[in-house]
Amino acid sequence: MPDVITRFAPSPTGFLHIGGARTALFNWLYARAKGGKFMLRIEDTDKARSTPDAMAAIVDGLDWLGLDHDGEIIYQSQRAERHGEIVHLLLQTGAAYRCYMTLEGVGTEREAARQEGRVFRSPWREHSKDEAPKDLPFVVRIKAPKEGETRINDEVQGEVIFANAELDDLILLRADGSPTYMLAVVVDDHDMQISHIIRGDDHLVNAARQSLIYQALDWEIPAFAHIPLIHGPDGKKLSKRHGALGVEAYRDMGYLPEAMRNYLVRLGWSFQDLEIASTEELLKVFDLDGINKAPSRLDFDKMASINAHYLHLADNARLAALVQEHIRQFRDWPLDSNAQTRLENAMEILKKRAKTISDLADQGYFLLRTRPIPLSGKVAKPLKGDALPRLLRLRDVLAKETDWTAETLGTRLQGFADEEEVGFGRVGQPLRAALTGGAPAPDLGASCALLGKEETLARIDDALAAKTD
Repeated sequence: MPDVITRFAPSPTGFLHIGGARTALFNWLYARAKGGKFMLRIEDTDKARSTPDAMAAIVDGLDWLGLDHDGEIIYQSQRAERHGEIVHLLLQTGAAYRCYMTLEGVGTEREAARQEGRVFRSPWREHSKDEAPKDLPFVVRIKAPKEGETRINDEVQGEVIFANAELDDLILLRADGSPTYMLAVVVDDHDMQISHIIRGDDHLVNAARQSLIYQALDWEIPAFAHIPLIHGPDGKKLSKRHGALGVEAYRDMGYLPEAMRNYLVRLGWSFQDLEIASTEELLKVFDLDGINKAPSRLDFDKMASINAHYLHLADNARLAALVQEHIRQFRDWPLDSNAQTRLENAMEILKKRAKTISDLADQGYFLLRTRPIPLSGKVAKPLKGDALPRLLRLRDVLAKETDWTAETLGTRLQGFADEEEVGFGRVGQPLRAALTGGAPAPDLGASCALLGKEETLARIDDALAAKTD
């Protein structure tokens, strides 16, 4: 059995948001870096809020990020019988007790405890089994120690001390017989032999409460590592207005998984002056002592910059395929059988100015346009006046060109403008309108080269015909 076993245990009540993705990544990296296992557990005990779509979104998000898990997915809802067994054991040993208080009674007693500055504890804690009423609903609570301290030696936060007098007798089993989150997590982590629990620091107090359950069962407590949460660019708690989206949203915006892995790992973890690092490089140096104690801030400019770096490194055929996938999903643009070849041939030029797959789609659109390209409104404005006769003369010059390369064509276009004794814009704007119909494109020499001679001349002919009809 490997010494390190980590887990990612999301609740399937929504998408895999960016904070959860980072938590999963840290667990995955640590397990893989240490030669251990990374497990996936779906905590779906909340039947009212757990949905199949959310479960699928979580799994798809992890797959897209490349975070493969070991073994089968564990579904917490399928382990209710095991959870019940442990509650029964705790009752037998006296580490837990049945509480018959009504909801109203709990509310009244809790308020009284709050006003007196003490933690709420049920009066049923001290009752014997013989005093228990029959046929009345009850919950099962742990009998937490009233004195002493619970210490958490956290791999990120350091030693954190909780006074036991401040830890209440939390519920283990609800009145309907279903286990609570606190109990189920402990039992599942123990049975899955989890060695390290790496999660957000909003769970830090849960670590103390769960430690009491481990101690009551005489189980070994895993190592804890509580990660500071991600904040928005303004330093406030991350919310939807900051971009707390599901990872599928970043995929749809055109980010690459390897770029997201690099960005997310640097969002709260550091190693020397490392900024850009492949996953292979990260696996050589990742450790828990590199996790920062302070919250990190989401930085979309940095995210885009890292993504641009990985776009430039990516295989052109892969990028061309991703661009087409993006177009099919989000753009109403026709794609023919030659689209892959045209995009792939253009990719070295297109990706120099792109930060996302969406940018590549926008910049490659001119290559995919079907003829004749509509020329009206602002698009047609550069084709008025003396522009058409000049475009016709340029067409004759280009038709004679035999070296159809971006560099030669760029020189030829500038030479034509000089011969016409006009600024380059008087040549370039009409040509760009004819070739792209106003769509973004590289410089004109490169655009002509990417379109090819036949297509370039055909588009010019279309523009001339549209204006002379």
